Amino acid sequence: MNAPLKDREAALMGMGDSRLRKEDARFIQGKGNYVDDIKLPNMVYMDIVRSPLAHARIKKINKEEALKIPGVIAVLTAEDLKPLKLHWMPTLAGDVAAVLADEKVHFQMQEVAVVLAETRYAAADGKEAVQVEYEELPVVINPFDALKDDAPILREDLVEKMEGAHGMRHHPNDIFTWQAGDAAAADAAFASAEVVVKEDLLYPRVHPCPLETCGCVASFDPIRGDLTTYITSQAPHVVRTVVSMLSGIPESKVRIISPDIGGGFGNKVGIYPGYVCAIVSSIVLGRPVKWIEDRIENLSSTAFARDYHMTGELAATADGKIQGLRVNVLADHGAFDACADPTKFPAGLFHICSGSYDIPAAHCTVRGVYTNKAPGGVAYRCSFRVTEAVYLIERMVDVLAQKLNMDKSEIRKKNFIRKEQFPYKSAFGFEYDSGDYHTALDQVLNAVDYKGLRAEQAAKRADPNSKTLMGIGLVTFTEIVGAGPSKICDILGIGMFDSCEIRVDPTGSAIARMGTISQGQGHQTTYAQIIATELGIASDVIKVEEGDTDTAPYGLGTYGSRSTPVAGAAIAMAARKIHAKAKKIAASLLEVSENDLEWEVDRFKIRGNDDKFKTMKDISWAAYHQPPDGLEPGLEAVHYYDPPNFTFPFGIYLAVVDIDRATGETKVRRFYALDDCGTRINPMIIEGQIHGGLTEGYAVAMGQLLSFDAQGNIQGNSLMDYFLPTAVETPHWETDFTVTPSPHHPIGAKGVAESPHVGSIPTFTSAVVDAFAHTGVTHIDMPHTSYRIWKELKKHGLNLN
Repeated sequence: MNAPLKDREAALMGMGDSRLRKEDARFIQGKGNYVDDIKLPNMVYMDIVRSPLAHARIKKINKEEALKIPGVIAVLTAEDLKPLKLHWMPTLAGDVAAVLADEKVHFQMQEVAVVLAETRYAAADGKEAVQVEYEELPVVINPFDALKDDAPILREDLVEKMEGAHGMRHHPNDIFTWQAGDAAAADAAFASAEVVVKEDLLYPRVHPCPLETCGCVASFDPIRGDLTTYITSQAPHVVRTVVSMLSGIPESKVRIISPDIGGGFGNKVGIYPGYVCAIVSSIVLGRPVKWIEDRIENLSSTAFARDYHMTGELAATADGKIQGLRVNVLADHGAFDACADPTKFPAGLFHICSGSYDIPAAHCTVRGVYTNKAPGGVAYRCSFRVTEAVYLIERMVDVLAQKLNMDKSEIRKKNFIRKEQFPYKSAFGFEYDSGDYHTALDQVLNAVDYKGLRAEQAAKRADPNSKTLMGIGLVTFTEIVGAGPSKICDILGIGMFDSCEIRVDPTGSAIARMGTISQGQGHQTTYAQIIATELGIASDVIKVEEGDTDTAPYGLGTYGSRSTPVAGAAIAMAARKIHAKAKKIAASLLEVSENDLEWEVDRFKIRGNDDKFKTMKDISWAAYHQPPDGLEPGLEAVHYYDPPNFTFPFGIYLAVVDIDRATGETKVRRFYALDDCGTRINPMIIEGQIHGGLTEGYAVAMGQLLSFDAQGNIQGNSLMDYFLPTAVETPHWETDFTVTPSPHHPIGAKGVAESPHVGSIPTFTSAVVDAFAHTGVTHIDMPHTSYRIWKELKKHGLNLN
């Protein structure tokens, strides 16, 4: 049947269609399959004994009382792992971390021992019965204190190793000193500058706090020698490689399955001691072992985010043209360097800190330091420290604008990379693919009536009886995602490509298997839409599978907005291989040359003759029934995509806040977010991703904080204290977009899910500080809680009592 073109396009539900997510039906009916849902016969439960102290020697561990509890099978310590050489493990950052504390603990809640029991309750009882005798040691919480000459040595295992994974260590508590850019050029720009501004900025420690905590179910088959592990991982293939390296089990006999893992946000990229202990226990016992952490454990011991102490400097002309940028960072990495950054970049992609601006000279230095805090430093919904970089440059541009008495929008327009400059090479060596920042900014300013907002703000400032202060935040950010090109990005020496295998069935449906893993991004929907457009197969009959290393081709997982920029490209390229073969089959069936055919939505037709065609369904059947001579049967392809470059989505965000002068309460009156992610695959899913990222950004800016007292006790490590906004607190979001496709990506897509988190956080700070700008305040550190803002009001005599 030769159906109308419009009907056939609608039936595909391909790219550009706001179709509902395939995943939602099972989730809203409670049919998701999470790691804690996994129950295997004869399963053992594991719980972890954790240190109450941040820094102490372990004098003695007494297991006797724990072993008396009915159901407790064993208690393991570092001494039990030493014969297996598993008491320490390598980290993704080139460091080593204790699996179970070896002779001393380095942070509060560090893993000291594990208890194995027949029931979850017996394991919990056993954990409480383990007796550990400690000798307290001096605690270092502040990274500046860690570098003092008289600071206690935190990592005694590294005393003789002053050569680290990333160069020389200059202090026993040093991890690395990393630099990017041209220091001499930056210094010259500052030496000749008419205007210089400098600001100290703290991006405090926060936590991704995913819906599901971390956990695994490890099951070793002693007869077959196979290890199967269900795990909360964003990168199952990398976990398989690490597990094989640690255990000595051939990688072909290790199967990692990541089911519905309940959110990741970077928190589930690394390898945690709980995973290793469960796997080792299963190998020793020959029984499945389950470990699921509770919320306090997750907030206290799994990978944190941020904790960057930054100093930014801008050099500029008197009329606001930026000439140079200098940045110095002290990065608190906690007790072990466990960041999941590319090997070549110990500070991740922080050197994107020149932002959306044409800055001719720039240099940054990042120094990593050990402290008595939990390790980690994950890229919480961003690509390898991009959030910190964007925060720094956007705050500094605001500071410069204030110094010069220029409007925030005008100083940005003056310094933007212009449309005709793309592809643009930054002072740090990145090649930005495409962008049109001026058009996007004008679109936002017009949409919100920016001039009207400034007039309203001026009127309120002139009114001494106004009950509120009004702040306007403006941020123009550029992300760097699609990690990444193997020529510069790898993890453990494995290039950061990704993969796709597509098989088209004889009846015209298809299955795609991916090296990524969804944590809520809607992969089953958007990936199918790419294939639908490329192959003319309705997305409803395309099945997408991820997260099982026994079936999926090797991939580097989902983080750093890799899904669309890397995996999406792999999908398109695999589909095009199938498309090319399908064209040969169609030519044979129609008895014409391939050159006589043209593609139309879901079919090949003879050029100029709409009635002579073969649909993909026809071609699929022929591929298995009567393939042309010399062409093997079947219709399938595998593609490994190694991107030639990153992609650079961008956005313009504007916030309006009203601060109650009596209470310090900050209300977000308006938040307008314009994003440009290149080609838009599913606008509805894009909207959902943006809403989620903005909500997380609101949480970070306005309330989230993992703080510590002088003894290293973590504070606020439960959901009674750690701020997670509900629908009640979450502001109303207004969204908008422009489209500048990436020229090097097969479908022009750039990625979007992390952009709203990256861009919204400095926007909220920009708005809060703007409310105080008339007093001379240039910066206020996060989080912007009511109490902190009330103190700021009182400090400047602005509070109303």
